[in-house]
Amino acid sequence: METQTDLGREIQSLALVDTHEHLLREDQWAGDNRTLIEQARQAGKPGWGDERPDILQDLFLNYVPSDLEVAGATKEAIQRLFDPAAGDIESRFAGIRDPWEATKFTGYGEAVRLIAREIYGLDSLTPDGLEGAQRRLEELRKPGERLRLLSEVAGLDHVQIDDFRWACEPDESGPDFFLYDLSWANFANGDLKAEELQEETGIEVSTLEDLRDALAAIFQRYAPCAIAVKAQHAYWRTLCWQERQDDEAARALAVVLAGGEVEEATRLALGDWCWARGVELAVEHNLPFKLHTGHHAGTGNMPIDWVRAGNLCPLLARYPEARFVLMHTAYPYSDELVSIAKHYPNVWVDLCWAWSIDPYSSTDFVRRFLHAVPCNKLFAFGGDTMWPTSAVAYAIQARRGLQRALEAEIAGGDLTEQEAISIARRLMRDNQYACFDIDGTRAAIRAQLAPAEIA
Repeated sequence: METQTDLGREIQSLALVDTHEHLLREDQWAGDNRTLIEQARQAGKPGWGDERPDILQDLFLNYVPSDLEVAGATKEAIQRLFDPAAGDIESRFAGIRDPWEATKFTGYGEAVRLIAREIYGLDSLTPDGLEGAQRRLEELRKPGERLRLLSEVAGLDHVQIDDFRWACEPDESGPDFFLYDLSWANFANGDLKAEELQEETGIEVSTLEDLRDALAAIFQRYAPCAIAVKAQHAYWRTLCWQERQDDEAARALAVVLAGGEVEEATRLALGDWCWARGVELAVEHNLPFKLHTGHHAGTGNMPIDWVRAGNLCPLLARYPEARFVLMHTAYPYSDELVSIAKHYPNVWVDLCWAWSIDPYSSTDFVRRFLHAVPCNKLFAFGGDTMWPTSAVAYAIQARRGLQRALEAEIAGGDLTEQEAISIARRLMRDNQYACFDIDGTRAAIRAQLAPAEIA
């Protein structure tokens, strides 16, 4: 029903830029996914690795475990759900069946139902249906299917991936399609990882100038093929930023290098200094700087005041030449984020993940944003997931939510349908191409691959 208007047809057919994922790489999707445990740990999300494709992992190993736990599922039942060694599909699902019934209408639950229906043809989760879906998953876990799911089924223009690493190397499974963020979260958290830094750059960090040189060396090596810089340190520290002088940062660095326990104030001092150097290097290399704001994944540990986008105002004011992408609508501080985007020319706002956190509020956010902020400052979508099948579902949620928001504006007399179509194109694709140097990044990747192709 939603696609029977010109607006609906445009939204459903337009290639959608995906500004944020944590996708498994091709060898993990099409083979061994044992590293899923480490990937999930770094992302602050639950995860269990197994060498075999498993339908319960594919359906539920995204964001819905937190809603299941809030609904009453035990951690043990959730762990069994994702562990193929814990029993057959029916018995593992039985442990969360009642919490699932309470959860399936949340945004996370809706995404699970969309995966089931759109990927596996299941209108409900039954033992027989899940067994059939298991066989279908095994067909999908093959080379090339990850790209096909995202480009053809989800209808994505390309994806921007944070794989928690500094390295932004060409992804030969889709060099123009899979673009990577340069991760800065550990540095902004004051977590130096000096040995890894020396191995990466050849610079042994013993002074602040060594550290400055090492940070620059990371950018020199990886920025050409990076699409952005990304930091989600709001999981481990406040987004409040202070400008730190070199002498203060040098004292903090000495404490960190000495080993042992580091007080939070010291860690924040070094983190703020490294964060600022990352912003400066991002400007130098023409890369936007993405920042997690708002809601935490998981359950039981979210210092809510850490995550407010308003904490960033000193940083936004200090670096007007930088391009800051503030992610996840800073939920639940979305009104505050609208005000920030209205005030700071160097801010863009990303709806990534927001459509599944709270679809209703995200639809409302689009409408409020359009009436307050120029419409070239909003990005419509990022799935924020490790699984391509989940990204398909999240893309469907985004298209539906955007259509509902714009149709409400048409019904209210604030937009014509043609104006709504123009805005949809901006939010889904044009704004991202204006903010990110997508063509330049693709050209750099092709140039890096060229010598290998010639050889």
